[in-house]
Amino acid sequence: MTPMSAPVSSDRPFLNRRLAPFGTTIFAEMSALAARTGAINLGQGFPDTDGPAQIAEAASRAVLTGLGNQYPPGPGVPELRRAIAAHQQRFYGLGYDPDAEVLVTAGATEAIAASLLALLEPGDEVIALEPFYDSYAACIAMAGATRVPVTLRPHGAAFVLDLDELRAAVTPRTRLLLLNTPHNPTGTVLTPDELTAIAALAVERDLLVVTDEVYEHLVFEGSHTPLAGFPGMRERTVTISSAGKTFSFTGWKVGWLTAPPELVSAVRTAKQFLTYVSSGPFQYAVAEALDLPDAYYESFRADLAAKRDILADGLASAGFEVFRPQGTYFITTDITPLGEKDGLAFCRALPERCGVVAIPNQVFYDDKTAGATQVRWAFCKRTTVLREAADRLGRLGR
Repeated sequence: MTPMSAPVSSDRPFLNRRLAPFGTTIFAEMSALAARTGAINLGQGFPDTDGPAQIAEAASRAVLTGLGNQYPPGPGVPELRRAIAAHQQRFYGLGYDPDAEVLVTAGATEAIAASLLALLEPGDEVIALEPFYDSYAACIAMAGATRVPVTLRPHGAAFVLDLDELRAAVTPRTRLLLLNTPHNPTGTVLTPDELTAIAALAVERDLLVVTDEVYEHLVFEGSHTPLAGFPGMRERTVTISSAGKTFSFTGWKVGWLTAPPELVSAVRTAKQFLTYVSSGPFQYAVAEALDLPDAYYESFRADLAAKRDILADGLASAGFEVFRPQGTYFITTDITPLGEKDGLAFCRALPERCGVVAIPNQVFYDDKTAGATQVRWAFCKRTTVLREAADRLGRLGR
């Protein structure tokens, strides 16, 4: 029998040229490295314990009683859409119509992809805060638009946004601002003054805004303020969040967005040709999760704040320069004090050196030199794991 081979009709590559620069994600590479070496994986941002048992039981109950086992409605099950609208009102005083202004997605990743595919055309420019989550770059590329980075730069103990640089980045071709606050990977939380300036710029230049707010309930200093609540922003903002980060069920892939009807309709048009629908039974469970009392959210935040401090202190003791995050469950460090210059090489060698896996921030930058010496660590792990990781990292200075 003749072996099968891939058909070749020309020299054109199989992969769409827009995606050619991306390849395998750094998360897949580093998670595979952790599995191969048995290292502690502080790279990919997923918890090593499940969320509330009562919410897991709600998912099980939904499956066993036939809720969501067949295709749910395209916009999401009504119970979840109502819960999302109630959440926005409860925490931020933002009113949304659950029938026209809420869309359930396959995680925040699909919400981002569908929003960018729906709202962008070739030739449009998108301003994104750098370093940025890697799917942003890929989705902008798939839409045929041009990414324009505005870099958050280290200043003192944090990364800060230069508002003048942001304003200068806007051109007549700018269609959309893509913001992430609380910000992954730096842990920066944009302040109300910064958001006021961003809102004024968006209104002045008539820009659409997509905000990724998946870490909204993980702010340790200050508080999270949705951009949609600022004057002139509700009608031009797509606000995205998800259940994975807040309730520690990342595998369920339940995300959502809120926006005015015209924007929701546009995004839904793109979304229906991506997953169409997803996570039927889990949508009912997440509806119950969003109604958990304030004590849950406060305890969740306090637990992660304590874990942040355990890992941050361990990293500082190991010799890293530590940027203690205001939000998210990631810590960015600089490896220069250890005599290192290349974060990617450092992370690839780290599992063999001390049995820990991290992520090099340079993969989140267009300007690789800007993040060359930065490394990101996830602290959404059990306390015992974080203490063991800190102990292992202490070997670097010995």
